[in-house]
This record gives sequence, C-alpha cells and structure tokens, in this order.
Amino acid sequence: MPKCAVWWAGPRMAQRLQDPHIQPKVGRMIQEVPMLLQPATDVRLRAYAPYSRFKVGAAIRATSGAVHVGCNVENVAYPEGTCAEAGAIAAMIAAGDTAIAEILVIADSPAPVPPCGGCRQKIAEFAAPDVKVTLCTTDGAQKVMTVADLLPGVFTAAHMAKA
Repeated sequence: MPKCAVWWAGPRMAQRLQDPHIQPKVGRMIQEVPMLLQPATDVRLRAYAPYSRFKVGAAIRATSGAVHVGCNVENVAYPEGTCAEAGAIAAMIAAGDTAIAEILVIADSPAPVPPCGGCRQKIAEFAAPDVKVTLCTTDGAQKVMTVADLLPGVFTAAHMAKA
C-alpha cells in the first residue's frame, strides 16, 4: 500500500529526507501514515457542519490512482445533509473513476467513526470486499478494516437476479 512518511513535515523537510545521508538519521523519527490522511484531514476542515459541529472528511484512492475527497455538508432540514463518504464517491464518479481502491475517513471523535449504513452500501457499490478502509480520529487513533468487515451481508446486484 502506498504510504506517505512525511505528510506533516512539509515539502522542504520531505526534500531533505530524500538525501541518503540524512534519511538514516531522521527517517526513524517520522511515523508512517496512510497517504489518504492528509487529503481527508484538509477537506474535513472545509466541512459545513453548523448544526452538529461534527466535521468529517473522506478521501478515496480510485483504482486509477487518483484521489477524490468529500466532506459532510449539513442542512437545517435534517436529514437532507450529505455525508463525507458520499461526497467523495460523487467526486470520484464526476471525475470519471468508477472503482475504489482504498478509502479513509477522519473525524474529531474519541474513537474512529465508521461510515453510516447508507454510506457503507454506497462504498460497497464501488469497492471490492477486500478494499482497505481506514477510520481515523484527529488525535491519531486508527482502525483498519475491509469493506467486507464494514458491511457483512452486503446487498448486491446478484440479489436482483430474478428481477
């Protein structure tokens, strides 16, 4: 799986870490984080959550390698808002991608927050059962699972074979 070891260090630090003389000395100090963490973190800050104040960000890596993001967008007329995962999936489809290779969701919560039931079904529509799902908190806690773990007993097109 692709990783980004210096997302928080910035481009100048990342450039310096490419130097083979420096890498062995400081490389061990930097914790590896999923490559989707920074885009999901960034988009989470742009969430529109004036009612719940619960901002969520999601980043998807499509099978093409492109990264698509989404954030939750609330509406005073509950439940007319949009989840971060649904927004990222819509962005993926709008960009011309149709398959999820990996997804990461982040929220400011005591424990990693899983997608709601509707978003689990949406994710399963575009991801294979073995696709990696990483759930994160803004404090650094992570839970890694698969789409199959996230939604056992998924409803698929095969259930409509007689229709």
